[in-house]
Amino acid sequence: MYHPNGTKPVRAALVALVRNTDLFGLRQAIRQVEDRFNSRFNYPYIFVNDEPFTDEFMLGVRDLTKAKVSFGTLDHESWGIPEWISREKFEHVKRTAQYPHGDKESYRLMCRFQSGYLHKHPLLRDVDFYWRIEPEVEYFCDMDYDPFVFMRDNGYKYGWNIAMTEFMDTVATLWNTTQAFISEHPEMLARENILGWLLDDHGNYNGCHFWSNFEIVDLSFYRSPQYQAFFDYLDRAGGFFYERWGDAPVHSIAAALLLNVSQIHYFDDIGYFHPNVITCPRGSGLRGKCVCDPGESFVQDGYCIVRFKESKQRVLHPESKDPVHTGLVYVAPPSFQARGPAPK
Repeated sequence: MYHPNGTKPVRAALVALVRNTDLFGLRQAIRQVEDRFNSRFNYPYIFVNDEPFTDEFMLGVRDLTKAKVSFGTLDHESWGIPEWISREKFEHVKRTAQYPHGDKESYRLMCRFQSGYLHKHPLLRDVDFYWRIEPEVEYFCDMDYDPFVFMRDNGYKYGWNIAMTEFMDTVATLWNTTQAFISEHPEMLARENILGWLLDDHGNYNGCHFWSNFEIVDLSFYRSPQYQAFFDYLDRAGGFFYERWGDAPVHSIAAALLLNVSQIHYFDDIGYFHPNVITCPRGSGLRGKCVCDPGESFVQDGYCIVRFKESKQRVLHPESKDPVHTGLVYVAPPSFQARGPAPK
């Protein structure tokens, strides 16, 4: 539909933070993306790495697509430990943390980079929308529409398709820090925010977040003064290192509070697999353009997705008495909550 070197209706790109060792897993993902979507739309790919890409990696990626492919590296500001972080305290945390990737410095650098720096990379300077891709993921549905144009035309700023709860030990003080930010900057809250999605029935932070390994985002959101102020506040608090604040809860809290809920879109028509978790559109085993087993997909009935729909309804249609969900709510066990392996 779009020529590889032609002008696209939206300045958009498919983007990934990867390492040279991710080549095989990334080739798998690109093959999926090309077959399901990008062989027709030819949006460019942008890959960034904290080390220079090898010739083998760049050739292995370019072999799979006619679209433009760009490769970049990271600077110390975006991939380094800030000067205000106590190295002694951080090393103690790494030795004693009992949660997944608790001993990994690189995982924390990745979370901080994805939270506050990816959208600032020079290769994304002229990109208005991005679709985050990851190695070893799968896409189950042929896409015959352009999600970037769909986002733009409908005024959506943040798109997602999996939502789950976080390991609470990794974000022990994230919500308290967020509350402090809100207290100092109440004017930054969106009028129709979805604060209720982040809280349980007792008003406590519930850990719900969008899995950011799949997200399609209008980057004007991440580049906004509100988001930048929020990230800077969190960054100074040190939780990316003293705990293990992930980019998923950071992005999700920001979207829930700084955007109107009408600007957040649930891509429930995109079947997707990320190691340990599958989301499959209902009915896909029998019809439609998806090939996956809905019986293997529990997330649609998961607590955080049901909670999102209920909270959205309360904000946009407070007069409605109709329930958005009538079945059992599935709460995923911790074994399903870990995201993929950390960069080494």
